[in-house]
Amino acid sequence: MISDSKNTIRTVFFALTMILTCTAAAQDRMAMVAPVGKNIRSIDSLSIVRILDEENLSNPASSLYPNWSNKYTTHYGVALPKEYKIDLRNFHMPCASRLVTSHYGYRASFRRNHYGTDIKVYVGDTIYAAFNGKVRIVAYNRNGYGKYIVIRHPNGLETVYGHLSKHLCSQDQTVKAGQPIGLGGNTGRSTGSHLHFETRFLGQFIDPEALFDFQAQDVLSDFYVFRSNAKADRVTANSERNGGEGEVLTEQEAAAQAMAKQQESKQFQIERKKAVRPRIHRVVAGESLSSIARKHSISVNQLCKMNKISKNSILRPGQILKYS
Repeated sequence: MISDSKNTIRTVFFALTMILTCTAAAQDRMAMVAPVGKNIRSIDSLSIVRILDEENLSNPASSLYPNWSNKYTTHYGVALPKEYKIDLRNFHMPCASRLVTSHYGYRASFRRNHYGTDIKVYVGDTIYAAFNGKVRIVAYNRNGYGKYIVIRHPNGLETVYGHLSKHLCSQDQTVKAGQPIGLGGNTGRSTGSHLHFETRFLGQFIDPEALFDFQAQDVLSDFYVFRSNAKADRVTANSERNGGEGEVLTEQEAAAQAMAKQQESKQFQIERKKAVRPRIHRVVAGESLSSIARKHSISVNQLCKMNKISKNSILRPGQILKYS
């Protein structure tokens, strides 16, 4: 009996030793393999991020924009999301200058809207891409932006850089934030060297100063929430040949511009009437119809006809007579 008990104890001890040994070996093998697996997972993650980043730049914001065009067009029939969070991280200021010379909004002196922010730069100053993206347009418009560039970004924005003196990029080229894309200039409809900088979302203009603090050379926040207005959801556009800054208008903006044009037309008519306003002569004592007619190189008959009087009419000092 004692012998059997000893044998049983030995068997149990041996079994436990084998289990513990196997477990330790397995743990050692797992410890050796684990770092390799972790490294592989890390490499895979980096590859995936790189691939996704390349895809984003090759067709940026493809989920928002239905097409890609190298022409100055807006996005017809695109339904605006009621709310969209635009990522402003990984930005780069479009230029080193901190001086804003003209803000976004209505310009009373020109009777039209200004759809971007003008920043003082000199001819030859470097202009940079604001975000990673793909260059959609590299063109020249002598009646508007001059030499300009449009870049579409994965965050949904499109940025416009106008009045350049030189392009440093080409259409369909992918660019990184901070990459030089052009040189500052004074081309197109410009009264002095500056950068005309626009930010748009699906053709809708956004005040650049709602996104960027040009004085601090920073963004105002990591994100900007775009909220659409149901009345402005439909977008219209004029042809590039119509020229000018901000050719792409919402219905509200188009209506405002039409009203401004109407007012401008009225003002033109007023100025025209002023231009053709008849010239007058104020009668002084001792003057006659003959002397007045000779003074202004017209006949007495013409003078009488213009003033609806007869040759026998008596003139009084201070009387006004039209002579043309």
